[in-house]
Amino acid sequence: MTSKSSIFREYDIRGIFEKELDQDMVTKIGYALSSKFDGEFVAIGYDARSHSPQLFEWLSAGFNAGGKRVLNMGMVPTPANYFCNYQSIKKLTNGAIDRDDMVSASVMITGSHNPPEYNGFKITVEQAPFFSEDIYAMGREIIAMESLPLAQKDITTIDANSQYIAYMVENFAHLKGMDTKIVYDCGNGVAGVVLPQILEALELNAEGIYIDPDGTFPNHHPDPSEEENLEDIKELLYKGADIAFAYDGDADRIAVLTPKYNIKGDQMALLYSLVMDTPTVIGEVKCSQVMYDELEKRGSKSIMYKTGHSNLKVKMRETGADLACEVSGHIFFKHRYFGYDDAIYATLRMLELLHKGIDLDKELDALPLVYSTEEIKVKTTEEAKFAIIDTIKELLKTPPSSFPKILDIIDIDGIRINFEHGWGLVRASNTTPVLVTRFESTDKELVKLYEEQMTLLIEEAKSRLK
Repeated sequence: MTSKSSIFREYDIRGIFEKELDQDMVTKIGYALSSKFDGEFVAIGYDARSHSPQLFEWLSAGFNAGGKRVLNMGMVPTPANYFCNYQSIKKLTNGAIDRDDMVSASVMITGSHNPPEYNGFKITVEQAPFFSEDIYAMGREIIAMESLPLAQKDITTIDANSQYIAYMVENFAHLKGMDTKIVYDCGNGVAGVVLPQILEALELNAEGIYIDPDGTFPNHHPDPSEEENLEDIKELLYKGADIAFAYDGDADRIAVLTPKYNIKGDQMALLYSLVMDTPTVIGEVKCSQVMYDELEKRGSKSIMYKTGHSNLKVKMRETGADLACEVSGHIFFKHRYFGYDDAIYATLRMLELLHKGIDLDKELDALPLVYSTEEIKVKTTEEAKFAIIDTIKELLKTPPSSFPKILDIIDIDGIRINFEHGWGLVRASNTTPVLVTRFESTDKELVKLYEEQMTLLIEEAKSRLK
């Protein structure tokens, strides 16, 4: 297996344009994917990166070689790509293709928040994410693949953005003309191809920055989970706006800010669930214990599960959950929506809370006070990261005398240790060669202690593997 096998990741396919994602590889990806579903049509969209249109051409050629017909969405947000999986082919093509069935698969060509030289593919098959072992197995198949059959080009252009915009405007018509002062930062990503039109159609008082899509990201990196990327939108917010939103490169992750709070994904879930009737809410292992506890207090059901947008979508389908979240700002609505992560839809649902008279700051002020770290990343290697986690599990069977008292250990994704006054997490990233840690406590000093003790445990595990 060549080094190119590293592009096949847990949740998607991702690599450097032309170095790893070259014409041969990308065409073979399209060809291999064509055998993973029975239907005739696949819908493909792409983000603002300069090489995305080229990847579209190569990928489409592979699908055509595999006997599939391609619907070309052009530049779209990832949620608009997902949206097409729930629309009929007749509707998507404005009647040009008279078929009442839905597309069987979609591919979003996006590098998300990665540096500009990266790109990749988020794949949906029969309305479900194509990920994990399916991707790894397909990777092995592709690496062994030889030449492909030639095929005639079969691509139909569709206007996916207009249909997505129309859906949002229709479903949030009750927000029309609300006087909340809104500011937003598209980060030169693809939120800019739909969000301004939606806000304008709803006659909202909104001002945006970095709206024009530009895959070189000239103003800042499109990752709203990093504070340094929020400086400009904060400046605009503090000039008198009520609420601010920021988006990642493909618009499936959101940051929500008030003049007082940078509202994390688990806090958003608590806010959104206020207007749901005892919902079932799924959170990842990095979510605050406050979220789980508060949901249970309200009579709602909470489920802790693995990190990763594909994992959460699958768990939502399995459990019938109404809502799911990641701390980083992936928010998934099944309640009144389709069950995938959509930062544009999440924006409108947040505005809806304000429209209903909910005071976001007041709700957050009322939550129990805890102290927590951001995600702390510990560098390691792809080969060592999971072995380190396994070694830590062994070490925790007889922890050092200085280690805080353990109440229980949750191992659905890495190791989340519940202590008497908080918790600590260490897990292996599925996308990068790092361990991710996070710590939380009702006592600020205990947060430091948890971090120190877990760090010592990680170092001990590393030394045992040498």
